[in-house]
Amino acid sequence: MSKRIRKRNSIGILLVLVFLTACIDKRPNRTEDGQDKLESLRTDPPFNKNSMLFKDTIYVPIYSNIYLDEADQKGLLSATLSIRNTSYQDSLFISKIDYFNTEGHLVKSYLDHSISIRPMATVNYVIDREDDSGGWGANFIVALSAKNPDMKPLIQAVMIGHTGNRNFAFSTDGYSIKASLNTP
Repeated sequence: MSKRIRKRNSIGILLVLVFLTACIDKRPNRTEDGQDKLESLRTDPPFNKNSMLFKDTIYVPIYSNIYLDEADQKGLLSATLSIRNTSYQDSLFISKIDYFNTEGHLVKSYLDHSISIRPMATVNYVIDREDDSGGWGANFIVALSAKNPDMKPLIQAVMIGHTGNRNFAFSTDGYSIKASLNTP
């Protein structure tokens, strides 16, 4: 086989690989079968809120952009909200995931139904780097509950960005702003 034919075949194979790679669904908030991650965790039928002994509302700071220098140059960040059920035995129920911008206005409400996170499971939800609707003071409000009054879920955010050839990442922890325990 001549070099010209091998080169042409190599270019053809490369083009096919590029095409196939472009066809892959790269949306991080989708399951392998294309369903929205949060929708896939829907509780059906809805859980009984009165049977929940643990209830909490968590504030999670998010940064969709940060200032990089004194010239007010902003760097865009991708942000991942991570909700971790740390219980070996009990499910964690989430009834609200709301995203607010720097001015305190609701940008998006991610749930119109409750979801359930199995024991020791985690759900992550990504805010794309190009979405700067939250600004430098954005936050999530996450309302959660469980049947076990001793639940200790872990809610965090991880931000990733780059400028030039420098990459950086940092995380923030969620803070309880409205905890309550129902006594049986």
